[in-house]
Amino acid sequence: MIAKKPDAARLDKIVADARRAADTRELGYRERSLKMYPWICGRCMREFTHANVQQLTVHHRDHNHNNNPPDGSNWELLCLYCHDNEHSRYLEADRGAGLQAPEMQAATHNPFAALAGLIKKKDAG
Repeated sequence: MIAKKPDAARLDKIVADARRAADTRELGYRERSLKMYPWICGRCMREFTHANVQQLTVHHRDHNHNNNPPDGSNWELLCLYCHDNEHSRYLEADRGAGLQAPEMQAATHNPFAALAGLIKKKDAG
């Protein structure tokens, strides 16, 4: 049986439609959240104005971008940096790292252990 080549034009259209739908959905909840909440990052408390509001993102608390209740209860406004940090923490938790990682052994090597002896030799010489 010969494998049929996928129709590139059809696949491009599907991807473009999905991107367009995601962009439209994002604009919808972003605009609503910016009207609902003060323009302040929920973590670092940085304030935003019309000049820099593009750096304020909408974070979905349950990490489901399709969960957009009309009351905005799944949204939190975060600056770009805090939003990236939040998603990094989420990924670490998924891998079992982060706060639940096993404690590491304390370092026992002392690079200055013989320093006193070296100083005495230098002073004597």
